[in-house]
Amino acid sequence: MSLFEILDQIGIFTFTISGTRLAIAKKMDPFGALVLGGVTAIGGGTLRDVLLNKPVFWLEESISLFTIIAGFVITLVFRKRIVTINRTLFLFDTIGLGVFLVIGMSKALEANLGPIQSIIIGTMTAVFGGVVRDTLSNEIPLIFRKEMYATTCIIGGILYLLLGYLTAPFWFTSLSTIIVVIGLRVVSIKLKLSYPQLGNRD
Repeated sequence: MSLFEILDQIGIFTFTISGTRLAIAKKMDPFGALVLGGVTAIGGGTLRDVLLNKPVFWLEESISLFTIIAGFVITLVFRKRIVTINRTLFLFDTIGLGVFLVIGMSKALEANLGPIQSIIIGTMTAVFGGVVRDTLSNEIPLIFRKEMYATTCIIGGILYLLLGYLTAPFWFTSLSTIIVVIGLRVVSIKLKLSYPQLGNRD
């Protein structure tokens, strides 16, 4: 299995846990939890493949579906510990964000898209699964809140391009981008960095 394929499965696994964890917290039944975990894991990649006019990845191979099942089962088995830890959703969501950004950027560049288009595709790959997850669970998607969510992907995408132009090895470019995305999200939460909310002022 290549590094690219390993990263893909890591992203699917972490986003499955993220979605399943939220479903359990919302007291959904097992089927609902599996669906929410699954759409969180494959939502961004499905949109990416459709936009790039590529075969949808999880229809072409089965390993992604097995990874979703594994993430779902592990979350159920350890649900008491996972659900009660408030930082769990943030942790797995952030890891998935960085990994899927790298996957989306890589596939966009392989399709010969320009730098801006590649960052857009990478960001959409990273955030769309979370948008679907939050929408189905009656939450305001993180990308629409004041939290710096998509911005971290954009900055990570710029770094990915810069390292690519410097001909850095793929493993170094990928790992650096993932670490930066995770680091930026952690720092933004710790320092409470956010955009101002729109609305009427009294």
